[in-house]
Amino acid sequence: MKKEEILKKLRDAGDYVSGQELCAYYGVSRTAVWKAVNQLKKDGYVIEAQTNRGYRLVESDTSVIFDKMAIESYLDTDYIGRELVFRKETGSTNLDAKAIAEAGGASGTLVVADMQTAGRGRRGHGWVAPAEKNIYMTLLLRPDCMPDKASALTLVMAIAVYEAVCEIIPAESCGIKWPNDVVVNNKKICGILTEMSAEPECIHYVVTGAGINVNQTAFPKEIKDTATSLYLECGKETDRAKLAARVMHYFEQNYMLFEKSWNLEHLRDKYNHMLINMDRQVRVLDPKGAYDGIARGINEKGELLVVRSDNGETVNVYAGEVSVRGVYGYAT
Repeated sequence: MKKEEILKKLRDAGDYVSGQELCAYYGVSRTAVWKAVNQLKKDGYVIEAQTNRGYRLVESDTSVIFDKMAIESYLDTDYIGRELVFRKETGSTNLDAKAIAEAGGASGTLVVADMQTAGRGRRGHGWVAPAEKNIYMTLLLRPDCMPDKASALTLVMAIAVYEAVCEIIPAESCGIKWPNDVVVNNKKICGILTEMSAEPECIHYVVTGAGINVNQTAFPKEIKDTATSLYLECGKETDRAKLAARVMHYFEQNYMLFEKSWNLEHLRDKYNHMLINMDRQVRVLDPKGAYDGIARGINEKGELLVVRSDNGETVNVYAGEVSVRGVYGYAT
Protein backbone atom coordinates (compact mmCIF):
# COMPACT_ATOMS: atom_id res chain seq x y z
CA MET A 1 0.00 0.00 0.00
CA LYS A 2 1.25 3.47 -0.93
CA LYS A 3 0.17 6.80 0.48
CA GLU A 4 -1.09 7.66 -3.02
CA GLU A 5 -3.57 4.79 -2.75
CA ILE A 6 -4.84 6.05 0.61
CA LEU A 7 -5.25 9.54 -0.84
CA LYS A 8 -7.30 8.26 -3.79
CA LYS A 9 -9.47 6.14 -1.49
CA LEU A 10 -10.21 9.10 0.78
CA ARG A 11 -10.84 11.40 -2.17
CA ASP A 12 -13.21 8.93 -3.86
CA ALA A 13 -15.14 8.39 -0.62
CA GLY A 14 -15.78 12.08 0.01
CA ASP A 15 -16.49 11.27 3.66
CA TYR A 16 -15.01 9.38 6.57
CA VAL A 17 -13.43 6.00 5.86
CA SER A 18 -12.80 3.78 8.87
CA GLY A 19 -9.31 2.62 9.62
CA GLN A 20 -10.60 -0.93 9.74
CA GLU A 21 -11.98 -0.61 6.20
CA LEU A 22 -8.65 0.71 4.95
CA CYS A 23 -6.80 -2.12 6.68
CA ALA A 24 -9.09 -4.73 5.16
CA TYR A 25 -9.03 -3.16 1.68
CA TYR A 26 -5.25 -3.00 1.46
CA GLY A 27 -4.45 -5.98 3.67
CA VAL A 28 -2.22 -3.98 6.00
CA SER A 29 -2.05 -3.14 9.71
CA ARG A 30 -3.59 -0.10 11.40
CA THR A 31 -0.06 1.14 12.02
CA ALA A 32 0.67 1.08 8.30
CA VAL A 33 -2.50 3.10 7.59
CA TRP A 34 -1.65 5.57 10.35
CA LYS A 35 1.86 6.07 8.93
CA ALA A 36 0.50 6.65 5.41
CA VAL A 37 -2.00 9.22 6.70
CA ASN A 38 0.74 11.05 8.60
CA GLN A 39 2.89 11.13 5.48
CA LEU A 40 0.01 12.72 3.58
CA LYS A 41 -0.34 15.33 6.30
CA LYS A 42 3.36 16.15 6.00
CA ASP A 43 2.83 16.60 2.26
CA GLY A 44 0.26 19.29 3.02
CA TYR A 45 -3.01 17.38 2.90
CA VAL A 46 -5.51 18.12 5.65
CA ILE A 47 -6.98 14.89 6.96
CA GLU A 48 -9.38 14.76 9.88
CA ALA A 49 -9.45 11.74 12.18
CA GLN A 50 -12.37 10.90 14.46
CA THR A 51 -12.77 7.97 16.82
CA ASN A 52 -15.28 5.41 15.52
CA ARG A 53 -15.52 7.23 12.18
CA GLY A 54 -12.03 7.06 10.68
CA TYR A 55 -10.30 9.49 8.34
CA ARG A 56 -11.66 12.23 6.04
CA LEU A 57 -9.85 14.32 3.44
CA VAL A 58 -10.64 18.03 3.69
CA GLU A 59 -10.69 18.98 0.00
CA SER A 60 -11.00 22.75 0.44
CA ASP A 61 -7.53 22.89 1.96
CA THR A 62 -5.85 20.72 -0.66
CA SER A 63 -6.78 22.40 -3.92
CA VAL A 64 -3.48 24.30 -4.03
CA ILE A 65 -1.42 21.09 -3.94
CA PHE A 66 -0.07 20.33 -7.38
CA ASP A 67 2.25 17.36 -7.55
CA LYS A 68 2.51 13.82 -8.91
CA MET A 69 0.48 12.28 -6.13
CA ALA A 70 -2.31 14.85 -6.38
CA ILE A 71 -2.72 14.29 -10.12
CA GLU A 72 -2.62 10.51 -9.77
CA SER A 73 -5.33 10.61 -7.11
CA TYR A 74 -7.72 12.09 -9.70
CA LEU A 75 -6.76 9.95 -12.71
CA ASP A 76 -9.38 7.50 -13.97
CA THR A 77 -7.80 6.56 -17.30
CA ASP A 78 -6.76 3.11 -18.45
CA TYR A 79 -3.29 4.11 -19.61
CA ILE A 80 -3.12 7.77 -20.64
CA GLY A 81 -1.15 9.61 -17.96
CA ARG A 82 -0.60 6.50 -15.84
CA GLU A 83 3.14 6.82 -16.39
CA LEU A 84 3.52 10.27 -14.87
CA VAL A 85 6.63 12.40 -14.53
CA PHE A 86 6.25 15.54 -12.43
CA ARG A 87 8.81 18.34 -12.29
CA LYS A 88 8.62 21.36 -10.04
CA GLU A 89 10.60 23.30 -12.62
CA THR A 90 11.81 22.44 -16.10
CA GLY A 91 12.88 24.08 -19.31
CA SER A 92 10.16 22.54 -21.48
CA THR A 93 7.85 19.59 -20.92
CA ASN A 94 7.96 18.92 -24.68
CA LEU A 95 11.74 18.55 -24.52
CA ASP A 96 11.42 16.34 -21.44
CA ALA A 97 8.86 14.12 -23.19
CA LYS A 98 11.11 13.84 -26.24
CA ALA A 99 14.00 12.68 -24.06
CA ILE A 100 11.76 10.09 -22.41
CA ALA A 101 10.59 8.93 -25.85
CA GLU A 102 14.16 8.58 -27.10
CA ALA A 103 14.92 6.45 -24.03
CA GLY A 104 12.04 4.09 -24.86
CA GLY A 105 9.26 5.61 -22.77
CA ALA A 106 5.80 4.14 -23.14
CA SER A 107 2.96 5.64 -25.13
CA GLY A 108 0.67 7.52 -22.76
CA THR A 109 3.49 8.86 -20.59
CA LEU A 110 2.65 12.32 -19.27
CA VAL A 111 5.15 14.98 -18.23
CA VAL A 112 3.80 17.77 -16.00
CA ALA A 113 5.60 20.80 -14.61
CA ASP A 114 4.68 23.53 -12.17
CA MET A 115 6.96 25.98 -13.97
CA GLN A 116 8.67 26.22 -17.37
CA THR A 117 11.68 28.39 -18.11
CA ALA A 118 11.86 27.76 -21.87
CA GLY A 119 8.28 27.12 -22.93
CA ARG A 120 7.51 27.44 -26.63
CA GLY A 121 4.44 28.12 -28.71
CA ARG A 122 3.78 27.91 -32.43
CA ARG A 123 6.40 29.35 -34.77
CA GLY A 124 8.93 29.49 -31.93
CA HIS A 125 7.02 32.03 -29.84
CA GLY A 126 7.76 32.03 -26.12
CA TRP A 127 5.18 30.98 -23.55
CA VAL A 128 4.77 32.87 -20.26
CA ALA A 129 5.15 30.14 -17.63
CA PRO A 130 5.16 31.35 -14.00
CA ALA A 131 5.28 28.96 -11.03
CA GLU A 132 2.34 27.86 -8.88
CA LYS A 133 -0.26 29.23 -11.31
CA ASN A 134 -0.79 27.16 -14.44
CA ILE A 135 -0.52 23.72 -16.00
CA TYR A 136 2.32 22.82 -18.35
CA MET A 137 2.11 19.24 -19.57
CA THR A 138 3.11 17.08 -22.52
CA LEU A 139 1.77 13.70 -23.54
CA LEU A 140 3.97 11.13 -25.29
CA LEU A 141 2.23 8.99 -27.90
CA ARG A 142 3.31 6.34 -30.37
CA PRO A 143 0.44 6.24 -32.89
CA ASP A 144 0.46 3.42 -35.44
CA CYS A 145 -0.33 5.61 -38.42
CA MET A 146 1.40 7.45 -41.23
CA PRO A 147 3.26 10.66 -40.30
CA ASP A 148 0.88 12.89 -42.24
CA LYS A 149 -1.93 11.90 -39.84
CA ALA A 150 -0.17 13.04 -36.67
CA SER A 151 -0.90 16.76 -36.92
CA ALA A 152 -4.56 16.03 -36.14
CA LEU A 153 -3.52 15.09 -32.60
CA THR A 154 -3.22 18.80 -31.87
CA LEU A 155 -6.96 19.10 -32.42
CA VAL A 156 -7.65 15.99 -30.32
CA MET A 157 -5.85 17.65 -27.41
CA ALA A 158 -7.77 20.89 -27.98
CA ILE A 159 -11.05 19.00 -27.74
CA ALA A 160 -9.92 17.38 -24.47
CA VAL A 161 -8.90 20.70 -22.92
CA TYR A 162 -12.16 22.31 -24.03
CA GLU A 163 -14.23 19.51 -22.46
CA ALA A 164 -12.30 19.69 -19.19
CA VAL A 165 -12.54 23.49 -19.03
CA CYS A 166 -16.30 23.27 -19.62
CA GLU A 167 -16.58 21.50 -16.26
CA ILE A 168 -15.52 24.83 -14.73
CA ILE A 169 -16.69 27.50 -17.18
CA PRO A 170 -20.11 27.51 -18.93
CA ALA A 171 -19.80 25.94 -22.37
CA GLU A 172 -21.37 28.96 -24.05
CA SER A 173 -18.34 31.02 -22.96
CA CYS A 174 -15.81 28.53 -24.32
CA GLY A 175 -14.62 27.65 -27.80
CA ILE A 176 -11.74 26.53 -29.96
CA LYS A 177 -10.12 29.03 -32.30
CA TRP A 178 -8.86 26.96 -35.19
CA PRO A 179 -6.76 24.98 -35.03
CA ASN A 180 -5.81 24.54 -31.39
CA ASP A 181 -6.29 27.61 -29.19
CA VAL A 182 -8.88 27.06 -26.47
CA VAL A 183 -10.59 30.36 -25.70
CA VAL A 184 -12.92 31.68 -23.02
CA ASN A 185 -14.89 34.83 -23.81
CA ASN A 186 -12.78 35.24 -26.97
CA LYS A 187 -9.47 35.22 -25.07
CA LYS A 188 -6.87 32.47 -25.19
CA ILE A 189 -6.70 30.17 -22.20
CA CYS A 190 -4.66 27.32 -23.67
CA GLY A 191 -2.07 26.82 -26.38
CA ILE A 192 -1.01 23.45 -27.78
CA LEU A 193 2.20 22.42 -29.53
CA THR A 194 2.61 19.02 -31.22
CA GLU A 195 5.98 17.74 -32.40
CA MET A 196 6.98 14.49 -34.04
CA SER A 197 9.93 12.21 -34.72
CA ALA A 198 9.34 10.13 -37.83
CA GLU A 199 10.59 8.58 -41.05
CA PRO A 200 8.64 8.80 -44.32
CA GLU A 201 6.65 5.62 -43.56
CA CYS A 202 6.85 5.42 -39.79
CA ILE A 203 6.25 7.52 -36.67
CA HIS A 204 8.73 7.02 -33.86
CA TYR A 205 6.78 9.19 -31.44
CA VAL A 206 4.62 12.27 -31.10
CA VAL A 207 4.61 14.71 -28.18
CA THR A 208 1.63 16.97 -27.65
CA GLY A 209 2.12 19.77 -25.15
CA ALA A 210 -0.57 21.96 -23.58
CA GLY A 211 -0.13 25.11 -21.53
CA ILE A 212 -3.30 26.04 -19.65
CA ASN A 213 -3.73 29.39 -17.89
CA VAL A 214 -5.38 28.37 -14.64
CA ASN A 215 -4.79 30.59 -11.59
CA GLN A 216 -2.79 33.40 -13.21
CA THR A 217 -4.13 36.79 -12.11
CA ALA A 218 -2.39 39.10 -14.60
CA PHE A 219 -0.66 38.99 -17.98
CA PRO A 220 2.08 41.06 -19.63
CA LYS A 221 0.89 44.17 -21.44
CA GLU A 222 1.55 42.72 -24.88
CA ILE A 223 -0.91 39.82 -24.41
CA LYS A 224 -3.37 41.02 -21.77
CA ASP A 225 -6.00 41.82 -24.41
CA THR A 226 -5.86 38.36 -25.96
CA ALA A 227 -5.07 36.06 -22.99
CA THR A 228 -7.05 35.08 -19.92
CA SER A 229 -7.16 32.46 -17.17
CA LEU A 230 -9.78 30.38 -15.40
CA TYR A 231 -9.25 32.53 -12.31
CA LEU A 232 -9.95 35.75 -14.20
CA GLU A 233 -13.05 34.23 -15.79
CA CYS A 234 -14.65 32.56 -12.77
CA GLY A 235 -13.18 34.52 -9.85
CA LYS A 236 -11.79 31.59 -7.89
CA GLU A 237 -8.85 29.23 -7.86
CA THR A 238 -9.08 25.93 -9.72
CA ASP A 239 -7.55 22.65 -8.54
CA ARG A 240 -4.81 22.20 -11.14
CA ALA A 241 -4.25 18.54 -10.31
CA LYS A 242 -7.89 17.71 -10.93
CA LEU A 243 -7.99 19.72 -14.16
CA ALA A 244 -4.88 17.98 -15.52
CA ALA A 245 -6.44 14.60 -14.75
CA ARG A 246 -9.73 15.58 -16.38
CA VAL A 247 -7.91 16.63 -19.57
CA MET A 248 -6.34 13.16 -19.66
CA HIS A 249 -9.77 11.60 -19.07
CA TYR A 250 -11.21 13.32 -22.14
CA PHE A 251 -8.08 12.84 -24.22
CA GLU A 252 -8.19 9.08 -23.76
CA GLN A 253 -11.84 8.96 -24.84
CA ASN A 254 -11.19 11.08 -27.94
CA TYR A 255 -7.93 9.33 -28.82
CA MET A 256 -9.80 6.02 -29.02
CA LEU A 257 -12.10 7.59 -31.61
CA PHE A 258 -9.10 8.99 -33.49
CA GLU A 259 -7.50 5.51 -33.57
CA LYS A 260 -10.52 4.04 -35.38
CA SER A 261 -9.62 5.78 -38.63
CA TRP A 262 -6.42 7.69 -37.79
CA ASN A 263 -8.17 10.92 -38.69
CA LEU A 264 -10.90 13.18 -37.30
CA GLU A 265 -13.79 11.42 -39.03
CA HIS A 266 -15.38 10.48 -35.70
CA LEU A 267 -14.51 13.78 -33.99
CA ARG A 268 -15.24 16.28 -36.75
CA ASP A 269 -18.80 17.11 -35.73
CA LYS A 270 -17.81 17.48 -32.08
CA TYR A 271 -14.91 19.77 -32.98
CA ASN A 272 -17.04 21.90 -35.32
CA HIS A 273 -19.57 22.38 -32.51
CA MET A 274 -16.74 23.81 -30.38
CA LEU A 275 -15.23 25.89 -33.21
CA ILE A 276 -15.61 29.59 -32.45
CA ASN A 277 -14.87 30.41 -36.12
CA MET A 278 -17.70 28.22 -37.40
CA ASP A 279 -19.79 30.01 -40.04
CA ARG A 280 -18.02 33.29 -39.24
CA GLN A 281 -15.94 35.61 -41.34
CA VAL A 282 -12.21 35.05 -40.91
CA ARG A 283 -9.02 36.49 -42.33
CA VAL A 284 -6.54 33.94 -43.66
CA LEU A 285 -2.98 35.21 -43.29
CA ASP A 286 -1.41 33.31 -46.15
CA PRO A 287 2.21 34.21 -47.03
CA LYS A 288 1.06 34.34 -50.66
CA GLY A 289 -1.50 36.98 -49.77
CA ALA A 290 -4.14 37.46 -47.07
CA TYR A 291 -7.81 37.01 -47.89
CA ASP A 292 -11.18 36.97 -46.15
CA GLY A 293 -13.78 34.23 -46.18
CA ILE A 294 -16.39 32.28 -44.24
CA ALA A 295 -15.18 29.33 -42.15
CA ARG A 296 -17.23 26.19 -42.73
CA GLY A 297 -15.60 23.88 -40.21
CA ILE A 298 -12.90 21.26 -40.58
CA ASN A 299 -12.53 18.16 -42.70
CA GLU A 300 -11.29 14.78 -41.45
CA LYS A 301 -7.67 15.96 -41.79
CA GLY A 302 -8.26 18.94 -39.50
CA GLU A 303 -7.96 21.45 -42.33
CA LEU A 304 -10.23 24.48 -42.11
CA LEU A 305 -12.66 24.86 -45.00
CA VAL A 306 -12.91 28.53 -45.97
CA VAL A 307 -15.18 29.92 -48.66
CA ARG A 308 -13.31 32.90 -50.08
CA SER A 309 -15.24 36.16 -50.19
CA ASP A 310 -13.62 37.35 -53.41
CA ASN A 311 -14.35 34.39 -55.68
CA GLY A 312 -16.50 31.87 -53.76
CA GLU A 313 -13.80 29.20 -53.95
CA THR A 314 -13.60 26.73 -51.04
CA VAL A 315 -10.02 26.50 -49.79
CA ASN A 316 -8.63 23.81 -47.50
CA VAL A 317 -6.46 25.78 -45.06
CA TYR A 318 -3.59 23.82 -43.54
CA ALA A 319 -2.46 24.99 -40.10
CA GLY A 320 1.24 24.54 -40.76
CA GLU A 321 1.24 27.11 -43.54
CA VAL A 322 -1.06 29.94 -42.51
CA SER A 323 -2.77 31.65 -39.59
CA VAL A 324 -6.43 32.49 -39.23
CA ARG A 325 -7.76 35.47 -37.32
CA GLY A 326 -11.18 36.86 -36.67
CA VAL A 327 -11.91 39.91 -38.77
CA TYR A 328 -12.79 41.98 -35.68
CA GLY A 329 -10.13 40.70 -33.30
CA TYR A 330 -8.03 37.77 -32.16
CA ALA A 331 -10.85 35.20 -32.21
CA THR A 332 -13.91 36.79 -33.81
